[in-house]
Amino acid sequence: NAVQSSAMNKHQTNYRVIYADTDNMGIAYHANYLKWFEVGRTEMFRSYGLTYKAIEEKGFYLPVSEAYCKYLSSAEYDDIITIETSVDTSFRAGMKFDYQIFRADDGENLVRGFTKHAFVNTDGRIVRPPVFIKEILKKGWTG
Repeated sequence: NAVQSSAMNKHQTNYRVIYADTDNMGIAYHANYLKWFEVGRTEMFRSYGLTYKAIEEKGFYLPVSEAYCKYLSSAEYDDIITIETSVDTSFRAGMKFDYQIFRADDGENLVRGFTKHAFVNTDGRIVRPPVFIKEILKKGWTG
């Protein structure tokens, strides 16, 4: 359930909150929002024809160096949420992804946040984002 919006440089994907995502009150556990950020990021790359596995096969890894999450409201068991992901192109040292998560049925904004990622090679050394990533993201924005 992914939607690419090149006009707004945002990718959207939907996810249904399963029982295992919640506490005994049926409210989504707070750490799952970071997992859902990863779902958004992964599906955005996939929509551009690139998987994390393919990036790693080229010798690059994207460890999270910073994460921020502002909780605005709660997702609950069986909600369908929309994960909106975009790349902050002003961030030069690695990659920064911005996220918003909405409840699909009423559009309520549940969470906003970001993750910052370094690029490292197979030796664990920090490197600049590879050209193929920049080209794919640029292509993604234009269609």
